[in-house]
Amino acid sequence: MGAQWKAKGKELAANAKGRLFGRLAKDIMIAARNGADPAGNSKLRLVLEQARKVSMPKDTLERAIKKGAGLTGEAVNFEHVMYEGFAPHRVAVMVECLTDNVNRTAPEMRVLFRKGQLGTSGSVSWDFDHVGMIEAEPTAAGADAEVAAIEAGAQDFEAAEEGATLFLTDPTDLDLVSRALPAHGFTVLTAKLGYKPKNPIDPASLSAEQLEEVEAFLAAIDGNDDVQNVYVGLAG
Repeated sequence: MGAQWKAKGKELAANAKGRLFGRLAKDIMIAARNGADPAGNSKLRLVLEQARKVSMPKDTLERAIKKGAGLTGEAVNFEHVMYEGFAPHRVAVMVECLTDNVNRTAPEMRVLFRKGQLGTSGSVSWDFDHVGMIEAEPTAAGADAEVAAIEAGAQDFEAAEEGATLFLTDPTDLDLVSRALPAHGFTVLTAKLGYKPKNPIDPASLSAEQLEEVEAFLAAIDGNDDVQNVYVGLAG
């Protein structure tokens, strides 16, 4: 789990595919407000790279760019909202939403947090670091993550899923490090700003039943259409 919770299991992953495309479309629209050309819009370039990695349909991708850049005549009015609180058993949670209707999202979050505890702004964010997160995989045998992190300017790194490495950066260095990593033997899979827990709870300290309750809570949160990312104070 660690910095960002991801649904586990083939069935959950399959069910999440449509939501993933929907979330990426929102990210593309937001980024495209600053220009439809990725060559001059680093934020858009990074999101497009992520969308292509997960095989997002080209027409969906292009439509999101045009809509965000105002080329279709449709208004894009998404608001970025963070919800903070606790999952069951006092596991800290930060929920990042992009919504076109806060009056819909807010009560939905209150309902979803009933099995945990919805906090006020700042109630758990103090226990998270705001960082750049770059997931990358080695392109050649012998690529050294530690050397790559130092040379590319990352602050730290840790193992990610399926042999990938998560490089952590200062928020302002996200694009710079993303551009530098390929020269040091790593292909960037995703790059975004996110939140890393300072004092994560060891899942081993929870019983199997308690961990299932936390997982069920997180799955319900993640299933909401307005949710973009879920950051959780669990290690591993």
